[in-house]
Amino acid sequence: MSNTENKTPLKPDTQLAHTGRDSRGFHGFVNPPVVHASTVLYPDVKTLVTGGQTYSYARRGNPTTDSLEGALKELEGAAGVKLANSGLNAVALAILSCVKSGDHILIADTSYQPTRHFADTVLPNFGVKVEYYDPKLAANIKTLFRPETTAVFVEAPGSLTFEMQDVPAIAAVAHEIDATVLMDNTWASPLYCRPLSLGVDLSIQAGTKYIVGHSDAMLGTIAASEKAWDNLHAVCGAMGSHVAPDDIYLGLRGLRTLSVRLERHQRNTFEVLNWLKDQPQIGALRYPALETDPGYKIWKRDFSGSSGLCGFDFRQGTTKEQSFAFLDALELFGLGFSWGGFESLAIPVKLKGSRSVTPVDEDRHMVRLHIGLEDPEDLIRDMDRALKKVFG
Repeated sequence: MSNTENKTPLKPDTQLAHTGRDSRGFHGFVNPPVVHASTVLYPDVKTLVTGGQTYSYARRGNPTTDSLEGALKELEGAAGVKLANSGLNAVALAILSCVKSGDHILIADTSYQPTRHFADTVLPNFGVKVEYYDPKLAANIKTLFRPETTAVFVEAPGSLTFEMQDVPAIAAVAHEIDATVLMDNTWASPLYCRPLSLGVDLSIQAGTKYIVGHSDAMLGTIAASEKAWDNLHAVCGAMGSHVAPDDIYLGLRGLRTLSVRLERHQRNTFEVLNWLKDQPQIGALRYPALETDPGYKIWKRDFSGSSGLCGFDFRQGTTKEQSFAFLDALELFGLGFSWGGFESLAIPVKLKGSRSVTPVDEDRHMVRLHIGLEDPEDLIRDMDRALKKVFG
């Protein structure tokens, strides 16, 4: 029975297990098929010229596409969902669906660096004016509005530095001028935050991260409100956006275990950070789910859980060479970009050149961690050994 037939709303964990699949439609098999196709045949000319069948051409969707989009539509509470071939592609498609030449877009200064690169290098060529804002502005962001402001792009928590934003306050003032609100919600996934319920119009995920969950496929997702759906659907169709069926299937498979994986990521992260806070070489911890974090109250109000992505500052006086030596000494943490997979990762954080509004302390050395699914005691021993090797 589908959720539309069941009058009692399904809980998120149940949605993850049941949405986007119909075993009766596929000969009783639990999982939907992976449809490899381009051409779709029609039974007769009348059906072809009138478009009188569900599928017309594989670029416009097939049963595999529908399965994941349908599952995410229910999970996000959206009017519709479109898939993209990466998180950055999802960001680009979402932005392009709500700006045109002459428009002005506001983007959080703490946004994902590739988002900034797209905004700085592509949007100006189309006559779109880009301005960055301090994420602490909240409703005061309205002081930056112009007559031509049509979109506000939020990322919460912020990339690398994990600042929270008052998304409902930003959305409320943005809607007063009929601006579209976009949010990169990759950190929490749709399981732990539902941006559309906070007033967001376009909820964006790098599905590569927690939705896929196994570091083996690239995927982006965009969930739209009623207001934003028609434009998003039109732009994705006009630009020929399409994701390979095998990657979609890996996203759908990952979605089924999203809850149990995120619970472990969250639990492991708290254990690791609880140990790190007592280490003399460590300064501030960056994780909004900690009660000591400046963004904790907002996180507690708007989010129902946290993920494995976090960060920390080394103590004052730590050199770049020492921070790099610590990372090189780690054995269980891979050195690599991306996150959201089963494995733990670590990278140095360089803020110089990545902020234009908020102040940057260039002498501060930071690390971003993704805490994976390993036993946290092993991760702590690995970090303890690396700290002692570098700092004595």
